[in-house]
Amino acid sequence: MEVVVSTIDYNMPDIRNSQIQTQTQSQVQIQSLSPQQVLEAKLLELSTIELEDKVRAELNDNPALEEGYEDISQNDEEGFNDSSAEESHHDDFLSEDDEPDFYSDRRKSPAREALEIPYSEPESFYDVLNEQLAERELTDIQKSVAEYLIGSLNNDGFLDKSLESISDDLAFYSYLDISVDEISKVLAIIQDFEPAGIGARNLQESLLIQLDRKGNQGLERSIISDCFTEFTHKRWDKIESKLQVSQQDIENAITEIQKLNPRPGSALGEPMMKSRQQIIPDFMVERNEENLELTLNNFNIPDLRISNSFATMLEQQINSSNSKNRSDALYIKQKLDAAKGFIQALKQRERTMYNTMQAIISFQSDFFIDGDETKLRPMILKDIAEITGLDISTVSRTTNGKYVQTDFGILPLKFFFTDGVKTESGDEVSVKEIHKVIKEKIESEDNSNPYTDEQLSAFLKEKGYIVARRTVAKYREQLEIPIARLRKN
Repeated sequence: MEVVVSTIDYNMPDIRNSQIQTQTQSQVQIQSLSPQQVLEAKLLELSTIELEDKVRAELNDNPALEEGYEDISQNDEEGFNDSSAEESHHDDFLSEDDEPDFYSDRRKSPAREALEIPYSEPESFYDVLNEQLAERELTDIQKSVAEYLIGSLNNDGFLDKSLESISDDLAFYSYLDISVDEISKVLAIIQDFEPAGIGARNLQESLLIQLDRKGNQGLERSIISDCFTEFTHKRWDKIESKLQVSQQDIENAITEIQKLNPRPGSALGEPMMKSRQQIIPDFMVERNEENLELTLNNFNIPDLRISNSFATMLEQQINSSNSKNRSDALYIKQKLDAAKGFIQALKQRERTMYNTMQAIISFQSDFFIDGDETKLRPMILKDIAEITGLDISTVSRTTNGKYVQTDFGILPLKFFFTDGVKTESGDEVSVKEIHKVIKEKIESEDNSNPYTDEQLSAFLKEKGYIVARRTVAKYREQLEIPIARLRKN
């Protein structure tokens, strides 16, 4: 018999202070997306142009797909059993009766082929001015100076460089010895271009040019030429005293002045660096009397259907006793399943896009009626998700990088999503409205003593808007307005 003697090593560490590994079992719920859901999410992220390219590529890669409307009433599924499609929660979208009107109208419209996709390719005001320049009879030197002056205009259409500086630049870069007087004569030619006020060196000169173009030499011109500082600070009483006119005369004159354009460059489109991007809207919203009509801009995306010949081929391969044919049948079935899944994903994308945009229109209906930005209601992704019943991530994919054509221009969908600002009365207004108030206040400031962010915050509080100084600074940066120190003359 073997006797086992155990000994205790008193040098061993205390077990209570040692680390012990244990195994435990726990249930964790992990959400995973099916391949069909992944495909739908990817298609939802695509813009109209990208989707058209994707559909064309799928037509080339998958022989089970072909162009044309799929007659679902004659859809033959006896040739293959698509178990993955049966489990899909989108099967209720396969019958023609369940298709939304916007989809059936799109494929049934006989004029569909003739429709053109609208797009925005704005012409920069630099291009417009150069076109007007080409119509003038100038010497080569004058033309070179004029081209340089046009290229020096800022986004508002103003020349914010001194003529002395321009003379030095022309001498240094273009080897042109041009006096300030000669440059001034060429600038006068540009100031004669349309729209009136373009090429001015400041707001005051621009307004005077516009009044002169209208032949207005009355009180309006006197206010701008002789009382511009008082005008910008809205000191109407001082203007009355200085010009010896009545309050009613001042009010009438101010009404006429307010019809002038303080940013003449904006009337000619976007600046050159922003005008080269072609934008094709994904949605079109038109106002028909009091109703707003929504259309998906998918007229250039071909309808897809399952190839009947390919489905018949599958049935023949399945009924064959040849083992090679059975392997071919597996390949054909995979292509048919992929084709059916792709068509389902396209239809689901259209439904999601339509419902999301319809919810945005409903939420921001006041803006779509008259285009007033201040009527935009504070809106976040969660608001649209609650209306549509979609997940917030789905709404984000639907709206990201998408554009809508309205009666007031082509706008990104992110334009309609704005934060809210509380007022003293407890109401919530859109940030767009705060932007407008800040911009108008800065435009009327004294350039020798511009408003600080702290002063703008105090001004907003007087108007009933509760906005902190840091928030004012953020809004000012969003408007691309520099700090007070840089705005000072």
